[in-house]
Amino acid sequence: MSENIAKHSETRRDPPAGSPGAQTWHYGLIAKWWAEFNDDFRPHEVPYFQRYIERGGEPALDVACGTGRLLLPYLRAGLDVDGCDVSADMVALCREKAEREGLSPTLFVQAMHQLEPPRSYRTIFVCGAFGLGSTREQDLEALRRLHGSLQPGGTLLLDVEVPYADAGTWRYWRKEERAALPEPAGRPSSLRPASDGSELGLRSRVVELDPLAQRVTYEMHAEEWRDGVLQAEEDHALTINLYFENELLLLTERAGFADVLVQGDHNDAAPTADDDFLVFVAKR
Repeated sequence: MSENIAKHSETRRDPPAGSPGAQTWHYGLIAKWWAEFNDDFRPHEVPYFQRYIERGGEPALDVACGTGRLLLPYLRAGLDVDGCDVSADMVALCREKAEREGLSPTLFVQAMHQLEPPRSYRTIFVCGAFGLGSTREQDLEALRRLHGSLQPGGTLLLDVEVPYADAGTWRYWRKEERAALPEPAGRPSSLRPASDGSELGLRSRVVELDPLAQRVTYEMHAEEWRDGVLQAEEDHALTINLYFENELLLLTERAGFADVLVQGDHNDAAPTADDDFLVFVAKR
């Protein structure tokens, strides 16, 4: 590492002190990346959840709202939607983006398994976040909290990526392949220009996969450059609990949901083996 890089670089490996109970990598440079570049990720999810909110589903809560990928379009449409996230960095960036558009959403920082929202909701949706940085015991508690935060007759919409969707990770379920873990560390292969004139890059790697526990651990390396000089770099770990359909059906029922429907990849259709995501539509 050159003298200039050493002078300007910084490595953060853990969430900030006082973060609430669950571990995630959505802090610092990674939160900035999400705010800059993640709005167009899986755009078909936005109208899917919006339909439920518009059909008598207000007020609604976006759990793990991040920097507002789903929340901000709903606020622009005049819908009554609050947001929460485990990462204070993500919530702060979401609030900044909303205020630039003249919007004033109710936002709060809470882990899913510690959810205590300021009001109850007709719709709660959790998109791409269930099982991230938590234990299975915390996931069950999260489902109980989600159930308790719904109004009678309210709807929970919760999606998960099936464990076999990512071929690069799925191969590590075989013990012969797990011998190659952890994957080697490295720098980002490319940089993307950010709105403040800096350039950001990410590189992720699989560190560990436990097929018995159905859990995978990733590490994300983030870098920020300006005028060819490395300003900062961070490393954050994230453990993800992997769920198949039947286990999550049992958990939702155990948490108190009596009527649970499973759909395919945000498509209002019955799930198939070719769907990468499943959506659980659960009624209180």
